[in-house]
Amino acid sequence: MDATLGLPVLVGLIAVALLFDFLNGLHDAANSIATIVSTRVLRPQYAVFWAAFFNFVAFLVFGLHVANTIGTGIIEPHIIDAQVIFAALTGAIVWNLITWGLGIPSSSSHALIGGLLGGGMAKGGLSVAVWGGLSKTLLAIVLSPVVGFVLALVLVGIVSWLSVRSTPFAVDRAFRTLQFFSASLYSLGHGGNDAQKTMGIIAVLLFSQGYLGDHFEIPFWVVLACQSAMALGTLMGGWRIVRTMGLRITKLTPMQGFCAETGGAATLFTATFLGVPVSTTHTITGAIVGVGAARRLSAVRWNVASSIVYAWVITIPASAIVAALAYWAVSFVK
Repeated sequence: MDATLGLPVLVGLIAVALLFDFLNGLHDAANSIATIVSTRVLRPQYAVFWAAFFNFVAFLVFGLHVANTIGTGIIEPHIIDAQVIFAALTGAIVWNLITWGLGIPSSSSHALIGGLLGGGMAKGGLSVAVWGGLSKTLLAIVLSPVVGFVLALVLVGIVSWLSVRSTPFAVDRAFRTLQFFSASLYSLGHGGNDAQKTMGIIAVLLFSQGYLGDHFEIPFWVVLACQSAMALGTLMGGWRIVRTMGLRITKLTPMQGFCAETGGAATLFTATFLGVPVSTTHTITGAIVGVGAARRLSAVRWNVASSIVYAWVITIPASAIVAALAYWAVSFVK
């Protein structure tokens, strides 16, 4: 599509992208606060403010590698136009609303990736996929929960060994304080990885319309707008998913919450610095299962965990199908 897209349409598409970012914060707020709420270290109304603050300031810590991956590493930038962006956002938003309504912690990140693939392939076929960047992202679908699981499991072992001479009361009191630190790190990682995905979408839209010249970059106003939208969404909560993440998978103590958040944060920090758009939902779920399994395998409600895995598996194809239908519907109306 050429650079003649009207300004009202462009502003409207950017608004839809920021709506997705807001819903991402709403949908994935549970990732940041489920453990600290379920261990009763912070009340929900205070926890969301805590998470929202660190969601917002994340851009001060991380570069924009993930935004560049989304903008240029999923589908070929030259085929992206207003219809593709609209279709991608529609696919992601519809799937997010469905899973949010059902209380299923699916991945907003992979819903957006599926939407991009569905909209792009509806326009240009299979050849528009950037298989190098896509394969890295698909690999992360498998690795992020596994790494979160292993790190949390190891941390529980280390912390249990270090605390063997302490009383349960002393351990509980110490980790209630430490959870403020670990929850901050996880919220920082969440804001750093997830908000960048919408930055990439808005930037590639501006690039496709000629507003960025010949060089793809992320304007600073886009960074601020996306971080603000995600932080605002986080403030709105996401209590249905908090219940699933923090209470239904396994029962958590403050020590286990600290290990889950720290293991998840380490995974997110690494992925964000490498420019890999991982799922914060996958990562924290793997970490929570890891701390539960460290106690005993029966401590994990595997039927709940397996239903979450099913949602992971179908997120990309489901959002891609919705996006493709949205693209064809807009094409038909046009």
